[in-house]
Amino acid sequence: MKAITVFRKTLLEMSRDKWMLGLTLAFAPFFVLLYWLITAGGSTTYTILTINDDRGIQLADGATFNAGREAVSAISGITYADGQPILKSVPVASRAEAEPILRNRGAAAFILIPENFSQTLQALQSGDRSVTTNIIFGGDVSNPYYMVGINLSLTAIDSYVMQATGQQPLIGYVEEPLGASAARTEFETYVPGTLIFAVILLIFLASMTVAREIETGTLRRLQMTPMTSFDLLGGITAALVLIGTAAYALAFACALAVGFRSQGPLWVAILVGAITCLSVIGLGMIVASFTRTVSQAFVVANFPMALMMFFSSVIYPMPKVIMFTLSGHEIGLYDILPTTHAVAALNKILTLGADLSQVFFELSALTILSALYFFIGVWLFKRFHLKS
Repeated sequence: MKAITVFRKTLLEMSRDKWMLGLTLAFAPFFVLLYWLITAGGSTTYTILTINDDRGIQLADGATFNAGREAVSAISGITYADGQPILKSVPVASRAEAEPILRNRGAAAFILIPENFSQTLQALQSGDRSVTTNIIFGGDVSNPYYMVGINLSLTAIDSYVMQATGQQPLIGYVEEPLGASAARTEFETYVPGTLIFAVILLIFLASMTVAREIETGTLRRLQMTPMTSFDLLGGITAALVLIGTAAYALAFACALAVGFRSQGPLWVAILVGAITCLSVIGLGMIVASFTRTVSQAFVVANFPMALMMFFSSVIYPMPKVIMFTLSGHEIGLYDILPTTHAVAALNKILTLGADLSQVFFELSALTILSALYFFIGVWLFKRFHLKS
């Protein structure tokens, strides 16, 4: 009953601070919309600078055959499942012209088609296997787009060479993507991590809300009542979970409005978000236990926030440091962070179409960690702030 009173009190105080409440609810949808604008609602197109030095050859019928020009066209023909181009071929005259563009990361890589490219392909067509030529490629290897762009470009040229010469590889490869992963746009692949990133930011609201009770002296007045630390933090947590889940749902609605498509049940994805909110708020309670002012809580909360952002595969994939195996599931070093399981669950649901039973392990881990962090927060808060 006392926790319900704190729950109502917390919601009333937040409703009075319309600026803070509005920012909390709008922040998650804002990030979803921002990613949609960055990707233009689609996927990245990699620019490849093409230097076609191929001189071509004249065929017996008088026509001109320029294999280099056709190879460049093959590069531009690589597309995503929705038809959007993956590669964009931009012709340049020489490597000297390409170099400043690559230095400024205006393109992912360059490809140089040699002068004898057409002659080599004609010889291969006639059965002469002794001829050879070299296609030169390069760029800024530290550019994250370099490997993707150059590998796709060389694959396209290789496919063209096989088609033009009639020389088929000894082994064929057939891609069979999981679920609808091949048909996802770049924006859609970002949505799970973006949603969890928005939830991570609740750690500031949670720690600062509790710290405000300490800084304003409200906690001292509450100590004169029979209220326990469980009542206080339980009531605050319930209010924050309600607000956090509302912000998460708004972000989800924003993603759907701009074209996101979930392959799995939406209610399971919302459930993952709600439990993740609870776990992040639990971490916020732990932060608040070590602080006495709102400003201190804001500073200290940056540390667990950074851990969750950079070690939970929210921003980029992390290599799994396996510690042990539990019921057939590999448990890694970063699995102590609840957001690790949240990102994995959302990717399965939203991209691979998983249902509740297929993310049971991730949900169980999330629930256990949420309860663990909450009770640790209650114990620490009682020890540091509710002593007689």
